[in-house]
Amino acid sequence: MASIRAFEAAARLGSFTKAGQELGTSSASVSYHVRQLEMQIGVSLFRRLAHRVELTEPGAIVAEEASRAFAALRASFARAAETEEGRLCLTTLPTIGTSWLTPRLGLFRARQPDIRLELDLSDTAEDLSGGRFDAAIRNGDGKWPGLRATALFPSIFMPLCTPPLRDAACDIGNPSAPLPVPRLGRADWWQLWYRCQGFDAGPPESSYGTTLATEYLDVAAALAGHGIVIASPILFRSEIEAGRLVPAHAFVAPSGRAFWFVYPVARQRSRKICLFRDWVCEQAAAARHEAAEQIARAEAVARAMMALP
Repeated sequence: MASIRAFEAAARLGSFTKAGQELGTSSASVSYHVRQLEMQIGVSLFRRLAHRVELTEPGAIVAEEASRAFAALRASFARAAETEEGRLCLTTLPTIGTSWLTPRLGLFRARQPDIRLELDLSDTAEDLSGGRFDAAIRNGDGKWPGLRATALFPSIFMPLCTPPLRDAACDIGNPSAPLPVPRLGRADWWQLWYRCQGFDAGPPESSYGTTLATEYLDVAAALAGHGIVIASPILFRSEIEAGRLVPAHAFVAPSGRAFWFVYPVARQRSRKICLFRDWVCEQAAAARHEAAEQIARAEAVARAMMALP
């Protein structure tokens, strides 16, 4: 193949020197490969003159077919590249993917109709180096080797409930107070929420309701009136704005983590990744603005905790 490639370039450009420049090698190397090809087929493909080369009649026949074949290959690679740039494979956590990202994807589609988005939801941080996924939205500290991370918004949480349960949640600020309805969501989030307020211990195990796999399922249970959920006021802003959920307590706790848009450093110039990054950052900026009050409260708590001896 190296010999055929050298011959095709030399035939198309009419020069061993120009072929070498195109292929990133020397004219002597091109001449060697062409000579090897001539020896294998037993036919002279070029006449070597004093200051130039020209195709022989058999060489011209081979050159026509070789040029046609390489042109077809180049066109195939170009089509493959266009197809690759027209499809963005994204992986993200189930809750942000279901509750925050998916309802907004129509806006991205309207802006970039030439890019088809494939979304995968997974609790596992999928490998972005294997080629299956182009980018991801992750939760953490933004430090992943080999990945470029752009912050979206902080991971914060507070108790939420339906309006009819607001009165039942009046004692939610006291972890030892009995409640007429269960607490929903992750126990460690509840414990951190109380710890940020200065309590040494969280609520008793008997105060928790059904254990569900993800945050958006906990919120679905809360929307059904099954209890008070600890959840993100950013991810579930639409439910709060619509009045389906209300804060059961004003205190907002920081988790010390954030949501990030991440992609391989090696692909930082990819058009489709850059376009989606810019769009999702716009959406995240709007989300931060809408939840500015809750974010400010959580940041104040984080500063206060850092100041503690």
